[in-house]
Amino acid sequence: MSTPPLGPQDNPDPYYGAPGQPQYGQQPGQPGQPQYGQPHPQQAYGQPQNPYSYGFGYGPPGGAELANWGPRVGAALLDGLVSGVPVMFCYAIFLANVLSRADRSYPDDRPEAWAVVVLLLGGLASLSLWIWNRVIRQGSTGQSVGKSALHLKLVDARTYQPIGPGKALGRDLLRGIFDQACFLNSLWPLWDDQKQTWHDKVLNTYVVKV
Repeated sequence: MSTPPLGPQDNPDPYYGAPGQPQYGQQPGQPGQPQYGQPHPQQAYGQPQNPYSYGFGYGPPGGAELANWGPRVGAALLDGLVSGVPVMFCYAIFLANVLSRADRSYPDDRPEAWAVVVLLLGGLASLSLWIWNRVIRQGSTGQSVGKSALHLKLVDARTYQPIGPGKALGRDLLRGIFDQACFLNSLWPLWDDQKQTWHDKVLNTYVVKV
């Protein structure tokens, strides 16, 4: 007495047949593969077979290339120069005034009031340039003056978009804290798979080439 063929109700998996056994009324297929004409289970539910993942070991979305350590350092130095020029210039004026009065007796050996005002104005100008360049410009466009000159961009690791002024401010403050605590923060992109500093990792940001 022969055994009747299995029907669909007898197959525990309607998409995958048992090895070596074709499903009822269908042509034989490869073991463990969907039969011809049937969608993959994930496709049947509207899901992609290979959803994109942003886990460890993946680069930023959009196919961008992560920036190397050297250009990042160069961009940071340019940004420091942009914001540092006013205070350095005004400090030179202040110092010249101090030295010109050094051979005088007290109280004439003190710097003059106008020289102190110049120094304070230089500090305010440098602070304003830092806020404009590193917080507003970089947060809104992803590029400070230094990054723009070296074709780099700061982006959010999830959206690949500029991170906004608030997050840019927090990133620079964290950078200062981490750099003061340990110089390895600035060196970390040299061996990190994602080429991130510690403040990049905390705020989930990338610096990419553009």
